[in-house]
Amino acid sequence: MTMHQTIHPQPAKATAKATRAQFMVEDDKAMLRAARDLTKGLGEAKPAIYWTDMLVSAGVGYAGIAVAIVSGSLGVKIAAGLVAALALYRALMFIHELTHIHRDALPGFRTGWNLLVGIPMLTPSFMYEGVHTIHHKRTQYGTVEDPEYLPLALMKPWSLPLFVLVAMLLPVALIVRFGVLYPLGLIVPPLRTFTWERFSSLSINPEFRRKAPEGDFVGRVRWQEAGASLWAVALIASVFVFGWQPLATALVILSLAAVLNQLRTLVAHLWENEGEAMTVTAQFLDSVNVPPPGLAAEIWAPVGLRYHALHHLMPSMPYHDLPEAHRRLARELGTGSTYEGANHPGMAVLVARIAKSTMGTRS
Repeated sequence: MTMHQTIHPQPAKATAKATRAQFMVEDDKAMLRAARDLTKGLGEAKPAIYWTDMLVSAGVGYAGIAVAIVSGSLGVKIAAGLVAALALYRALMFIHELTHIHRDALPGFRTGWNLLVGIPMLTPSFMYEGVHTIHHKRTQYGTVEDPEYLPLALMKPWSLPLFVLVAMLLPVALIVRFGVLYPLGLIVPPLRTFTWERFSSLSINPEFRRKAPEGDFVGRVRWQEAGASLWAVALIASVFVFGWQPLATALVILSLAAVLNQLRTLVAHLWENEGEAMTVTAQFLDSVNVPPPGLAAEIWAPVGLRYHALHHLMPSMPYHDLPEAHRRLARELGTGSTYEGANHPGMAVLVARIAKSTMGTRS
């Protein structure tokens, strides 16, 4: 989840056609039925879990930033910054849940999250709502219309490090977007349109252009955008009151969180589709689960994102129910099943797989 990147698809010379054909598979109807039947009794979002997880994560994150700013010890600054980055990263990932849960399922949670996390981190929920759902559309996943898909495994080798490192600039870009472009857009309509189309969605496809909001969504966009703009202007003004170090410290911490999220994005899919429409099963196999027993994935893919392939089968399943859903499906479908084909051991293996593919050497 990042704002538009400047990386354009440039497929490697070795195109891995056999791999793409592997993913143009017919739907595994037995697996799809199992996903429906075995998860009965799951699927109800539990407010206590959502609120507690989000509030603790945000609280730890902001406390970590405060310690990193005021501490005179470099070691304490680094430790507090790392804790803050991980906690705020987890808090931010609830934006993914907000795009899928029914708007009446968690009363007040969307507003609370925006006030406590989305606006302070200059990533209000409107930047993902109405965008991420396109990624889940049966006929648009993996195509040029998908805002969250690039054939990264088929691009040039240098694309991967650039894809990750460009995320370091995201916090500064967000300050410019809300603190400069939005206020100017209020008096320059063409700039307002340009900003909305290009810089108002958490996407990685540089060809994506966002359509104007409609209906009730217009009101949500207005207050979230205005709130983020006021906060961005306050951050810019803080430099003249408190100096540059507090803001710089916070930006470094948020940059670390953004890079971690970009690494997670890099391994959320295999990125081996070159624009063809895919079946649900093909989309599932192009997505990634990193299930237990490993613990690291719970840190770099929090709030249920370690079950990303399973999420593509059941997008509305609350994050706290995904582990149980996975256990039931893995137990029932067993070794050698289509379901097992989306399970992977960890980030390092996945990064190596994609990197080898860009060099045309993946077996």
